Amino acid sequence: SRQQLLLLMGMYFCAGYGYVISATFLVAIVEAQPALQGEGQLVWLFVGISATPAVILWDRVARRIGDLKSLLIAFIIQIGGIILPAINDTLWIVILSAILYGGSFIGIVSLVLAMAGRFYPTKPAKLMGKLTLLYGVAQIAAPAIAGLIAERNGSYADSLYIAALVSLIGIGFILIMLAQNNKAQPE
Repeated sequence: SRQQLLLLMGMYFCAGYGYVISATFLVAIVEAQPALQGEGQLVWLFVGISATPAVILWDRVARRIGDLKSLLIAFIIQIGGIILPAINDTLWIVILSAILYGGSFIGIVSLVLAMAGRFYPTKPAKLMGKLTLLYGVAQIAAPAIAGLIAERNGSYADSLYIAALVSLIGIGFILIMLAQNNKAQPE
């Protein structure tokens, strides 16, 4: 339905916003912590290591519990990955953050694009293009906003909290879609 499509698009915008703050600033956030200087590349390595198997793992999860429930879990994990460096700046917590973030953001992308293919099986590229545009808009807007906030406050913590909040809004869209699907399929 059109409403499901709009919810999916809104959710994907939120995913892009949440994704890009960590993608853009994670190394800078780590390097800005006196106890973590020189560890930025190590942390980024953990993002990559956890992202590598993520598409396959999230596909398996989606086959078992469904796309929307998988997206919900991936969003929750991504929020954990986003917010941890704002809460605690020890190396092990930041590495955990990198693992959660790396393992979730690419799962969200793959799950949403797979859903787009099922929504529009005859012309999936049209919806994928719209979704990618929204994700891209978020990737442009979010770092600009985060940069202004960091310049004003001298920290990326507020930007991480905002990214987590925007991701929570994305969870709200997923919950609405889940509720609509449950109504459409009575037990």
